[in-house]
Parts: sequence; C-alpha cells; structure tokens
Amino acid sequence: MTRYQFMKIQIYHNPKCSKSRATLALLRERGLEPEVIEYLKSPPDWAELESLLEKLGMRARDLVRRGEDAYKALGLDEQASSDQAYLRALVAHPILLQRPIVVNGQRARIGRPPESVCEILD
Repeated sequence: MTRYQFMKIQIYHNPKCSKSRATLALLRERGLEPEVIEYLKSPPDWAELESLLEKLGMRARDLVRRGEDAYKALGLDEQASSDQAYLRALVAHPILLQRPIVVNGQRARIGRPPESVCEILD
C-alpha cells in the first residue's frame, strides 16, 4: 500500500497526446490509479474550468493551446481577449485545453513536462 492510495487524483486526459499518456503512465508507476477524464468526450463546463484555473493559479489565457486550428479560427488575441472570451472558447472547443491536467484536492498542475505533476503528489 502506498501513501498515494487515499488521494483522489484526477487527470484531464487526451489519449492521442503523448504528454498525456506519459503523465498517466507516471502516475500509475507511482501506484496511483487516477480518475481519467477524457475531456474531449466529457468537456469541462464553465464552473469546472474556473475551478481548475484556481487550483492551477493561472488565468484563462494560460490554459489555451495557441497552436490549435480552433485558436486561429476563433481569432483570439492574447492582448485583447478577456478571460471570459478564453473561457467561452474552452467551453465551446475543448481541444484548446492544455493537457494533461492533474488535480489532487485543491492543487493542480499541467503535465508539461510530465514530471511537473509530482509537485502536487505529496
């Protein structure tokens, strides 16, 4: 039995993403079996995104993947777009969500690199 077994860990996961797969493997190597949330199948709503942002200590613009086609198509501008515009984009286009995101209680980290999630496992 490991010290992690009593923690409720969640991972916002995209199985097509190599960083997401590596982060999930890292958690499992440490004896954790997180709740896997395939966010493209079950997208987070506005309130869930706000909760994630609070746990991450980030602004909405920092949670958006700028390299996605949807980002360009939406015409989001880092300087002019508000947090509300980014949240609307994330709700409507979950592919824009940075991944993977690991949540442990009131703390969360983006698994880029995968090892960064280890900061919230203790």
